[in-house]
This record gives sequence, structure tokens and C-alpha cells, in this order.
Amino acid sequence: MTDDEIFLPRFGAVCGVVLALSIGVPGAVEAFTGETAATSLAIGLGTAFGAPAVLAFHGHQAHASGRFGAFAFAANLVGLGLFTGVAFALNLVVFFQEPGQVAPLTSAVLRAASLVFVAGTVLFGVSMVRAKVFPAVPAWGYGICFTVLAVFAALPDTPLSALVHVACAAVLGWLSAAVWRARPALT
Repeated sequence: MTDDEIFLPRFGAVCGVVLALSIGVPGAVEAFTGETAATSLAIGLGTAFGAPAVLAFHGHQAHASGRFGAFAFAANLVGLGLFTGVAFALNLVVFFQEPGQVAPLTSAVLRAASLVFVAGTVLFGVSMVRAKVFPAVPAWGYGICFTVLAVFAALPDTPLSALVHVACAAVLGWLSAAVWRARPALT
């Protein structure tokens, strides 16, 4: 195995854990405090680690997911890219504005980007379940939890939305651990 074949999956797994922490820890805090500037900052910046994590997840199952898996990965990656922008905007821009200051066109674009994310997430979740490479619980959890997260992103924060953040973090951590364990140590 080349260094890239060892390093890149491990890098993606680490990014998945960082993303999980940036979603789960603020989510757990928000259950008690509501959304704060610090939790918004952590979530908004943490989304940058999503693409390497999803790339590692796809690489881990690509041999078993076939053409549908490749399509689902591509749809998920585009949706994730858009939703990364949505999460960044919601947590680092919109959060600091007074209610009603977001232009209608901007709101529509944020919703459309969220819908593309949901479609890609559902497809990639289905590809994980079909490939049967990852454990069933996080494979199902990916498609379900992140879809629910996208829905809750447009709503005011509640303890239930905080719980969804924690569930997403658990799924990401589990998937990342599966990728990490599957690769030999870098020597």
C-alpha cells in the first residue's frame, strides 16, 4: 500500500471525528443553553471537515457500492458542499442578524441548497445500507439523522434539535471508527 492509500482514509476518518465533535458538543451544550455565538462558531467552522469525511466513507465502501454508490456519493458531495455553505451562513452570518433581515431570495437559496443536501444524503445513506460494508445502525443513521438535521436547520433551536445534533455526531464517529479500523497503521 502506498502512503496515500493509508493516509487519505485515515485523514478522512479524523475529519469525521472533528466534524462529529463540532456538531455533537455544541448540540449537547445547546440543549441547556440554546444557541450561542460559541456553539454557532463551532458548528459553522466544523462543517469544513465534511467533504474529507464523506470521501473516506465512500472510499471505504466503493468496492461494494457499485455504480449507484458512485452516483450517490457524487450527489452527496454536491449537497454537502451546498449545505456546508448553508450551515456556515446560518451559524456565522444569520445568527448575528436581527430576525427578518435575510432577503427572501437568500432564504429561498438556503432552502434549495438544503433540499439538494437532503437528496444526496438519502441517496448516500441508501448506498451505505445496500453495500453492507458499514455497520447497519450508522449506515441507516446517516441517511435519517442528517436528513432530520437539515429540516431542523431551518427551525428555531429546541432540545430536540440538540438531540439530533448529538445523534449525527454519534453516527459520524461510528462511521469514522469503521474507516480507521479498516486501514493499516501508517509506518
